[in-house]
Amino acid sequence: MYIIMFEAVEKYSQSNSKSYMLGRKNFMDSTSYTSFEDNEKFKRRFFILLLSLIVVLIISVILSVSVGSLKIQPSVSYRILINKLLGITIGDQSELIGNANYNIIWMIRFPRVLLAIIVGAGLSLCGTIMQATVQNPLAEPYILGISSGASLGATFSIMLGIGSFNLLSMQGTSFWAFLGALISAAMVLLLASFGSKISSAKLVLSGTVVNALCNALSNFIISIASNAEGMQTVKFWTMGSLAGANWGNILFPSVVVILCCIFFIIQSRTLNVLLMGDESAITLGINLNFYRKLYMIITSLLTGVLVSVCGIIGFVGLIIPHIVRSLVGSDHKKLTPVSILLGSIFMIWADVFARTLIPNSELSIGIITALVGAPFFVYILLRRGYGFGDK
Repeated sequence: MYIIMFEAVEKYSQSNSKSYMLGRKNFMDSTSYTSFEDNEKFKRRFFILLLSLIVVLIISVILSVSVGSLKIQPSVSYRILINKLLGITIGDQSELIGNANYNIIWMIRFPRVLLAIIVGAGLSLCGTIMQATVQNPLAEPYILGISSGASLGATFSIMLGIGSFNLLSMQGTSFWAFLGALISAAMVLLLASFGSKISSAKLVLSGTVVNALCNALSNFIISIASNAEGMQTVKFWTMGSLAGANWGNILFPSVVVILCCIFFIIQSRTLNVLLMGDESAITLGINLNFYRKLYMIITSLLTGVLVSVCGIIGFVGLIIPHIVRSLVGSDHKKLTPVSILLGSIFMIWADVFARTLIPNSELSIGIITALVGAPFFVYILLRRGYGFGDK
């Protein structure tokens, strides 16, 4: 199986090297001089796309809190959310306050939707930044084994009871998840760099090795620990779920994701230079090695925080950046914010399907993303001419 996978990835890697150079050329051409009218037209299209995604995101939030074992009219959900978020009462207030729907939406469903937004934005951002950092369109926390490393760190913390370090339990678990993600990222890059330049094939296979190693160590820790409650928590981590969302545990990941989103949007120019290569960076006086290390540390931190709150959710960081590149190209001034918005929308609806696909039961959200992501992964491997800058 691994031999077949290696051959497929190696063929993709060889064909992708030419298309990547073409993508780099397309990006450089796109950043060259254009007429004022063309520039204004591109800005207008991007603004319309951004505004459309924001509207779709708002509609998705309203519809998703209306769906569940108890169906609620979207108009009622809208009025409740407006009342709680903006303090504006639409219609009779007595129909909202004290109503069972009020508590269901605000205390149960809305925190879960917010977590879906945060996780979708964070994972999409991680994929976008990793692909630029290692200059490889297959880079993503799940495929590279970084999510498994974060899960191993969280498992180590939970099962051996060392999650706090005198800090709040969640932040302590996040620390161990971050540490696991950082170590696994370093291992993947180290393995992939042996012998010759890092390639798509070596990167994916190194991620497969690290993924298997982290899963084996997680299972070993579970087998030697006698903690039934911890085992259930670890099962939640390995499957991926947003079911544990509440107002008490979404603040910390929200702050981390928002700060990372702002930071990387500001860093759009440097991310673009990463695509143009080291020669251009030297001309511009930018130390790319410093930024590569910095970006990998920050994305590992972000992955660790997300895994600590929702477990392993794969392929989001692979699917979303590829779709967005086909819409807006490789300029990170456009790519990063659009990926964040589209990732949030995708995660909301993945969670809706996970909650409603089987009546009176709930699937792991990782199953939904894998069902979408695995065929997409095969598709980009088989599509020979794909590159960063292609549209």
